[in-house]
Amino acid sequence: MEINTHNAEILLSAANKSHYPQDELPEIALAGRSNVGKSSFINTMLNRKNLARTSGKPGKTQLLNFFNIDDKMRFVDVPGYGYARVSKKEREKWGRMIEEYLTTRENLRAVVSLVDLRHDPSADDIQMYEFLKYYEIPVIIVGTKADKIPRGKWNKHESAIKKKLNFDPSDDFILFSSVSKAGMDEAWNAILEKL
Repeated sequence: MEINTHNAEILLSAANKSHYPQDELPEIALAGRSNVGKSSFINTMLNRKNLARTSGKPGKTQLLNFFNIDDKMRFVDVPGYGYARVSKKEREKWGRMIEEYLTTRENLRAVVSLVDLRHDPSADDIQMYEFLKYYEIPVIIVGTKADKIPRGKWNKHESAIKKKLNFDPSDDFILFSSVSKAGMDEAWNAILEKL
């Protein structure tokens, strides 16, 4: 499938099923901690500066944001998890919203689970990966902020993350930098394969 990434726009934001787009377009969801670089990932992948709002305040995305890409597919940005300043009640609400989307959405083809390459995965990262494996949802792990680590240490960081996640070798693991655009082609290849 050829996708013109220049033809991309934010379509709508949804809090629950009744607001999801009603069509057959395949969707790729993006999940990760609040400050892992999800907006930067979306903007880099779509060659845009500010399509997805990067915010100095983590935890800003509080709805499912649907991005239409060339009328052929969608990215769905789910709220970042693990953000401390949000009340427990809010977090539970997000959790239910994310869970409802991930477990019931027929259009969903895979989840890009973003982890910060510089750090061990958080308990939330591990839980998300286990959740996706449990529901047999195809997952692509993307290690973000690779530019912040010397290239010679990439393998070491990748191994540490894989070990912590109990990583399934049949899943994709991609090292990514929104600064240098490293991993962009690999990420697109992995995504298109899932469609």
